[in-house]
Amino acid sequence: MASLYLIRHGQASFGSDHYDQLSSLGQRQADISGRYFTDVGLHFAQAVSGDLSRQRETGERVLAAQPEKVPFHIDPRLNEVDNEGQIAALLPILCERDPGFAERVKAGRTDSKQYQKVIQAVFNAWVAPDCPALPDTASWQAYLEGVNGALEDAMARATGGSDTAIFTSGGTIATAVSGVLGVRHDQIYGFYEPVFNCSITRLIFSRGRISLSNFNDTAHLQLLSQQLGESLVTYR
Repeated sequence: MASLYLIRHGQASFGSDHYDQLSSLGQRQADISGRYFTDVGLHFAQAVSGDLSRQRETGERVLAAQPEKVPFHIDPRLNEVDNEGQIAALLPILCERDPGFAERVKAGRTDSKQYQKVIQAVFNAWVAPDCPALPDTASWQAYLEGVNGALEDAMARATGGSDTAIFTSGGTIATAVSGVLGVRHDQIYGFYEPVFNCSITRLIFSRGRISLSNFNDTAHLQLLSQQLGESLVTYR
């Protein structure tokens, strides 16, 4: 069995002018995760990242702790779902259905909890079978096919029994896991919201078969939080 380790990026800079960068805590989470992989003897044969800054930097920091240089591929199909594009396209529809939705959007610009409610409503509308065509952002089906294609390419490059690190985002991980499990569209968001920063989701595969081994694991961050006296486990 070979493995894909889907690693969510470290904490990004929510509320800043440049969200797509790791916060100082996000950098620490990535560095600590890299040390963990090396300490437990998990040596990656290859790595893949989306091309977002927070994904690439997480990958670079994690891989810096590996004993040997790891081939590192960039694949934009692993980028996060286009939340802003979906909000812009679906906002008029959702506001017509729910007049209070627009107020939650405004509050969400500075309130991460409110922003998450906006993301949930928009995401559920986006993955629904009756979602209209969106002119400026990918459809759910196109995004799903892209994520699946990126994983298939990573598996095709992998050798038997090897470990691959994939540095990506919560929506991408939810998409991959829901595809493997074959869940209904209205259940997909349940795999999106709870994804922790620098959590580990493991997929195992062999001969064209792929299975979920574990999801959203933060045991390494919880242990190191206790050992180092730091708070390393975060959602946002």
